[in-house]
Amino acid sequence: MMNRRQFVRAGAAGAALLARIPGAYAATYDLLIKGGRVIDPSAGLDAVRDVAIAQGRIVAIEANIAADASETIDARGKIVAPGLIDIHTHAGKSKEGPPMCLQDGVTGWVDAGSGGADNIDQVAAVARGAPQLGRLLVNIARTGVVTPAGELHDINSANVALAQGAIARNRDVVVGVKARLSNNVAGSNDLEALRRAQEAAAPFNLPVMIHVGQNYSPLRAILALLKRGDIVTHMYAPGMNGILDDNGVLLPEVMAARRRGVLFDFGNGVADHFSWDSVEKATRQGLWPDTFSTDWNTASKSSGVVDLPNVMSKFIMFGMPLSQIIACATVNAARVFPSFDDRGTLNVGAPADVAIMELREGTFEFLDNYKGVRSGHQRLFPAGTVLAGKNVTHA
Repeated sequence: MMNRRQFVRAGAAGAALLARIPGAYAATYDLLIKGGRVIDPSAGLDAVRDVAIAQGRIVAIEANIAADASETIDARGKIVAPGLIDIHTHAGKSKEGPPMCLQDGVTGWVDAGSGGADNIDQVAAVARGAPQLGRLLVNIARTGVVTPAGELHDINSANVALAQGAIARNRDVVVGVKARLSNNVAGSNDLEALRRAQEAAAPFNLPVMIHVGQNYSPLRAILALLKRGDIVTHMYAPGMNGILDDNGVLLPEVMAARRRGVLFDFGNGVADHFSWDSVEKATRQGLWPDTFSTDWNTASKSSGVVDLPNVMSKFIMFGMPLSQIIACATVNAARVFPSFDDRGTLNVGAPADVAIMELREGTFEFLDNYKGVRSGHQRLFPAGTVLAGKNVTHA
């Protein structure tokens, strides 16, 4: 007969043994996403699969995972994709922004120049406190974005030393420099502002994102100042000095820039950033986005932006394959900034950031920036978000 000490020891040994047996008392997985159409462009996968998650990581993707899980999400009839990454937002302007993005399936975001040297610390604080991965571009203008007057009409606002100081003290969250070059923001200062942005970024080996559209200077002159890894946002902006010449022909310098590694981002926004006509003409000539972004802020729900899945849906109308559309908001976006190197994928071992979307059939109206309305027959809607292996409850 065992005494009390022997009994306790035997019980502890048995518990330890059972803990090593999957499904004995504890669930095998923390979360199981069942039966969804998994589209992971990073792995070339588009098939009905189950996704198993444990300890915040993807641990298995198989046709039918029969195992216990602490929580199960029924994703039948829905798309299961890597968490979406939005590389042009203004989510850092307030602490309410990042949680709102998360509800749309956005598990990584970049604030594109809301703050310059004078106010970047506040934006950085929002990024550090966000539930998901948030990063920043420092505006070359010390003021950050100034609307409607524009922050670069006084070129002295583009202070390289101050911008470099802003980067250095927020190096943990700053991933690049932003310059808004449209005529209403910079006027004839556009090329000099871009040169200063490049000078600020150079010691840190960071990319520069430029906002173009109705520029004072010809686009070919602007593109000539860009290096591999730099980003052109609002790529389809119509009007003077855009990607198309007066006859609607794509400038040869645009494709030449792409060939040397300059990236082109959609950047939906709300004013003067794209028209249906410019998108149609450019895509017919082979200029498709490398990445999708929203230019999002907390008021976007009531604008033509709505959310990132809605922005992505606009290109279904133009015949862009769904896998390519999802790539532009996942693996392609992740490759733009090293901070997202391990994101944008559902590969085993990757952080378990997942966007669940519903592709609905029907008639849906989509807006450009000029009150132009086009109807499409499919639209993506956010249907669930998993962040670091945790199911995020949708409002």
